[in-house]
Amino acid sequence: MATPLFGAATASATPAGGCQSATVQYRLVDSAGKPVDADWTSQGGFHQWSAAPGTVEVRLAPGQTVGEGCTYPVSLAEYTTEGPNWYTSGLQTLVDHATVYLTAKDLPGGDEGKQTWQKLTVKSPNCYGQIDLYGDDVIYDGGKGEGHGPAPYQPDNVVTPYHLIAAWNGGDKSCTPDQPSSPTPPPSPSTPDSPSSPPASQPPADETTPPATSTTPPPSSSTPPTTPDVPPMESTPPTGPAPSPSESTPPLAETGSSAPVGAIAGGAAAVIALGAAALYGTRRARRS
Repeated sequence: MATPLFGAATASATPAGGCQSATVQYRLVDSAGKPVDADWTSQGGFHQWSAAPGTVEVRLAPGQTVGEGCTYPVSLAEYTTEGPNWYTSGLQTLVDHATVYLTAKDLPGGDEGKQTWQKLTVKSPNCYGQIDLYGDDVIYDGGKGEGHGPAPYQPDNVVTPYHLIAAWNGGDKSCTPDQPSSPTPPPSPSTPDSPSSPPASQPPADETTPPATSTTPPPSSSTPPTTPDVPPMESTPPTGPAPSPSESTPPLAETGSSAPVGAIAGGAAAVIALGAAALYGTRRARRS
């Protein structure tokens, strides 16, 4: 469980002039924008919400140094699930997603009254669901391409989103209600009933029914992995140098001005001259 703000450690996001991970402070607010619980930080570790969060406010936690130009994305995502907790969640489907980007302007200073929080809001779940607060701007919906990541899927141990800060699992009904089965039509009155066959002998129930086993894992392993700090956004990877031909493979041919054209032509002329001399000598020997 997370620890309140006053237990958070001080972190620096600008060693040696660069951008490193930062600590994020967050809280829940009601529809009027008033806090409904204590403030928490990512330094406190993973926090499990007991109720579905409506609106989450985030900012950079005080007591750290953040350089100009450093940006920290924080996201809130809602999923529908197949059960009310992680171990029964099954296949998860993204329903709503929101992201804000925190900078040095979102770091509290001496005047707390002038510091604002950035808001993250997703739809309220009406069935089994999961809501995650995490420290990047990837959309974990199973989509392909840049900006998308694998959707959470407990049976395959796909524990996403990464950089998880806090989460909620719950709900009291299935998102896909069972369809009522159609009634079986009565038999036709014109069709006589066929004589029933004698019932087959069956072994005792205690020999065919295996004992039920519990599939619920122990609560001690229910906390997903997380990181205490939120990493900064990474810049566009630099473009590498143009590829050069390998030195281990000889070139197929040289046709430019640097190719030894004169040497090749001279060698060909010598071969032709030798052939002509041999032919002349043969003809002369026959005449004599």
